[in-house]
Formats: sequence, C-alpha cells, structure tokens
Amino acid sequence: MVAKGDMVYAWTTDAEIAKKAECGGAVTGLLKFALETKLVDAVFAVKKGQDLYDAVPVVITNPEEVKDVAGSLHCGTLLMSKLVKKFLNGAKDMKIAMVVKGCDMMGLYELGKRQQVNLDNLIMIGVNCGGSVSAITARKMIKEKFGVDPDTVHKEEIDKGQFIIEYEGGHKGISMDELEEQGFGRRPNCRRCKLKITRQADLACGNWGVIGDKAGKATFVEACSDKGTSLLEGAIAAGVIKVEPAPEKGIEIRKKTENAMLKLGDKWRKKDFEKLGEGRQRLENIVKETSRCIRCYQCVEQCPICYCVECSTKKPYLVPPGDVPPSFMFHLIRLTHVSDSCVNCGQCQELCAMDIPNALHMHALQVDLQEMFGYVPGVDMTLPVLALVEEPTERARLAATGSDQIFDIFKK
Repeated sequence: MVAKGDMVYAWTTDAEIAKKAECGGAVTGLLKFALETKLVDAVFAVKKGQDLYDAVPVVITNPEEVKDVAGSLHCGTLLMSKLVKKFLNGAKDMKIAMVVKGCDMMGLYELGKRQQVNLDNLIMIGVNCGGSVSAITARKMIKEKFGVDPDTVHKEEIDKGQFIIEYEGGHKGISMDELEEQGFGRRPNCRRCKLKITRQADLACGNWGVIGDKAGKATFVEACSDKGTSLLEGAIAAGVIKVEPAPEKGIEIRKKTENAMLKLGDKWRKKDFEKLGEGRQRLENIVKETSRCIRCYQCVEQCPICYCVECSTKKPYLVPPGDVPPSFMFHLIRLTHVSDSCVNCGQCQELCAMDIPNALHMHALQVDLQEMFGYVPGVDMTLPVLALVEEPTERARLAATGSDQIFDIFKK
C-alpha cells in the first residue's frame, strides 16, 4: 500500500518502455496504465519531432502510443497549461493525464482558479525540472562551445551541473555555470525559477535521489495527493509498476539537490533584478527595451494568465491601433493585469520576435508584489492579489465567475 506523502523508487515492468526510458520508465508506465484502465480519456504529453530541438505536443488515446513519449527534451520549451486551455477546452469535457514541469503546473493552477481549466479532470504527473534550453540557443551552444555539429547530436541531458550531449562519435559535457556565464545554458526564466520539485502535482517524479543499483533504472516518486496515490496504487496492484521504499540517503540527496537549485535561483534573481534596477531606473529600462515592440501579440497569446475574450490591449481607446511600436500603455496593461499571477514560464520572452526580456520585467514585478502581499502564484487555489484588495463582493464575484476583470471604467 502507498499512502499520501510516501516516497518510493518505481520502475515499469514493460520491457519495451524500459528500453526507451531514461530512469526506469515509471512515468510512461503510469500514463499508459491510466489510459488502459479508462481513468482518463487521453494522455497529453510531448514527443520528439524531427530532432531533439523539436518538441511536439500530442494527445494520445491509444495506450500503445504512449511509449513514444518516453524520455526528456530539455531543448523543448512548450508550456502545456495554455495548450490545455486553448486546444482541449480546458479539460472541461474529458479527463486527461499529463506530465508537467513546475511552470506547467503553476499555469494550470492559475487557469483553474479563473475557471478556465477543470483541475478535477486532470491527473498531473510532475517531473523535477532543472530548466530548459531554447532550441536556437542550444544549437548555437553545441556548435560554438562543444565544437559539435548540432545535427549529429542524438541525446542531451542536464546532470550533476553539466549540460551533456551524445553525438555521432562520442559524448561531451560542459559545466552549466560556465555556459551560463557566457550567455548560453538554460533560459533566463529557468535560472530564476524556485519551483524544482512539483509537489503540488498529484505525483512528483524524477531521477534526483535515485542511488545505488537503481540509479538510471528507477524513478523517485513522491505521492502528493489522493488522486496520485490512487493511480500509483492501482498500477502497482496491476503489476505494471514495481516499487520499493526510497532509502533515507536517497531522500537526503534529493533534498540537497533541490536546495542547490533553489540557491542558484536566488543567485540569478539577484543578478537579473539588480541589472534591471529599481524605481525610476527600472521603468526607464522597461520603456527602452519595449520600444522595439512590433505588437506581434505573442506575449499575450502564449501567456497562461491572459485569457480575456476582449483583450484590453486591443481596445482603441486604450492603445491606438496601427502604431508600431505601440504606446507604452500596451505594456502597462499587461504588467498590471498579469504581474501578480506571473508564474515565470518565460513564454512571453521565448517567443518575442524582438527579443524583449518581457519575462524579466514581469517576474521582477511579481516578486515585489509577493514580498508585499504574500501571494505566491500557481501553488494552490488562493485567489490573486487583485481579488484580495477589493471588497468581499468582488472577491465572491471572482470566485463565482472566474473573471478577474475587476474594473470596467470605460462604460460603453
């Protein structure tokens, strides 16, 4: 029996999944079991497209196809939460099992409290995440720093503080600290991230803390909810997953790894936020950086917090149409609307056509608001700051309708 809070080593009994898996295949085995037993209608996951720089979201309804999503893609930077909202109707009419990174999970919570996603219909299998690397940066980094043709690389991983590649003819690793100090390595938002183990998901899985003869052959799994515990118990009872208790030393190593990653997050926050500045200096820096904006709307389209049917940035009485760059009001609207709930997913920066550090601007403001109000986005169903500073009737309206359009000062 597995109880909520238990930590175990787990691995699949499916030989085909085990052959493709990187650490025991437990996650893939659990996804397949959930689909086979009709616990869910579909699995939503990521698989490799043309190469390891091409992450493709897939909806799977055939259990035999689940094995195709085995393994990790550190050079894939998709945000799964917004895709659930945009293309799967917010899981309102189907049950879905999905693998989530910290930012995926946080985005789902924020969408859930706004009634854009039905969390009751989701089984979230969280994976430890040390960060991801932009595909463009990865290809340039492999060519310039590793001296390897990126098209010959067939596997990459982040392990023991190194970015490691396997390619035709050998393998090579370089310290992530060295890479990042030279502008390569993980995405800037990933460097600042401080949610590395997804304990707010139903299961928290990964290879951190797997030691001894199980290293590379098992997954560390923490049961974080009744839903996750039930899934794990069912898979064990069916014989598709085997488990053993995680040893104390393994638990300790996992915690030390997490703490080391959190310290790195603090380091990069300090460095990035100091460079951005405070007060007037920060405002001037943001105005300067955003002056390159061509209003392509990727920052709006990809943000998990942006979901309004009528976006205020498209209202002509707020932002004059046709102006490129748009007036600074465009960016002020986004900052005021999103900043209290920003989950630092980095999509507004990753997909910006003009390489504007939008994620840095938003994240810096979110951290300031968190220090002022104590609101931490994306970790539970607590309502955001803008709901809490209003009257009780407004808070009730937000909870009832899922709309955070609190003010309507421009009556038509």
